[in-house]
Amino acid sequence: MLSQNEIVAIPTETVYGLAANALNIGAVLKIFEAKNRPHFDPLIVHIGNKADIDRYVLYVPVTAQKLMDAFWPGPLTLVLPKKEIVPDLVTSGLPEVAIRMPNHPLTLELLRLLPFPLAAPSANPFGYISPTTAKHVEEQLGDKIPYILDGGPANIGVESTIVRFEDEKVIVLRLGGIPVEEIEKIVGKVEVQVNQNINPIAPGQLSSHYAPRKPFYVGDIADLLNEFKDKKIGLINFGKALYSNTSWQWNLSPEADLHDAAKNLFRILREADTSDVDVIIAGYVPDEGLGKAINDRLKRGNYKL
Repeated sequence: MLSQNEIVAIPTETVYGLAANALNIGAVLKIFEAKNRPHFDPLIVHIGNKADIDRYVLYVPVTAQKLMDAFWPGPLTLVLPKKEIVPDLVTSGLPEVAIRMPNHPLTLELLRLLPFPLAAPSANPFGYISPTTAKHVEEQLGDKIPYILDGGPANIGVESTIVRFEDEKVIVLRLGGIPVEEIEKIVGKVEVQVNQNINPIAPGQLSSHYAPRKPFYVGDIADLLNEFKDKKIGLINFGKALYSNTSWQWNLSPEADLHDAAKNLFRILREADTSDVDVIIAGYVPDEGLGKAINDRLKRGNYKL
C-alpha cells in the first residue's frame, strides 16, 4: 500500500504514526487530508538506518552526530537543512527537515524494506489526543485509512523530543521521549524554545494541542475540585494521593513513576474524554526527566477559560 502511495498507520515507540511515502507529494497530501492538518505544520521523516540521513539532509553537525550515536534508534528528532529530494510540502516550505529513526522493531523492518522514507505525524485528528494503540487509531481514523499495522502499545507514550542546531548549539523545539537532562549529558547545556502559535518551525510546537474535547483544566487539584464542585468531575492523578469528591479517577502512576506516567498519559486522557464526566482536571507532575514532556502535554491540552 505504501508503495502505491496510500497512507498506513504504523507503530512507533512514542505514539502511532500516520505514514506515507515522504518523497511523493500526492501521498503526503493524503496525510494532511486524513488528519485535517494545516499545511503550515511540518511533518517528521522516518528512516530505517542512520546512514540514510545523508540522502535527505545537506550536512550533519558534530553535535547532531553525537546525539544520533547516543539516541538512535529512539525518540529523538533532528531538524537539519534538507536536500531538494524532500518535498517542500513535508517541511511546510521551510529549508530544514525534521528526521528521526524510530525504535520499534516492526517499523524499522518496514523502513528497511522500503526504497523511500516515511513521513508520519501522529495518527489522530489534528489537535486531538495522540494514539498509543492500534485501537485508538481505529476509533479515530479507521474510516479514513486503508490499513493499520498493529505493533502493540507504544512503550514511551509521548512524542519524540525535537532538536535543532545553530552552528553547534542545540535548541530543543519540543519536549518528548528523550529528557533534556539526557541530551545535556551528551552535548552540554541546551536552549529550550517550545510552543509557537504562528509559523512553527518543527512539528508539535503549537501551544494548543493534544487536547481532549471535554473541558480540561490543569493546576492545583484542591482549588480545581472546589471550583467545579457542582460538576461531575474526572480527576487525573499521579502518586498515592486519593480524593473522595470526584465521579471518576485515573492515576498516571500510583508509584509516582514518570516513565509509567508518560506511557499512560494519552490513554488516560482518551478514557477521561469518553467518560460521562462534565469536566476533567489534573495536577502537574514533578518537572524533571520525562515529567517535563508530560507537563508540556498537560499544559497544551489545558482548556482556556
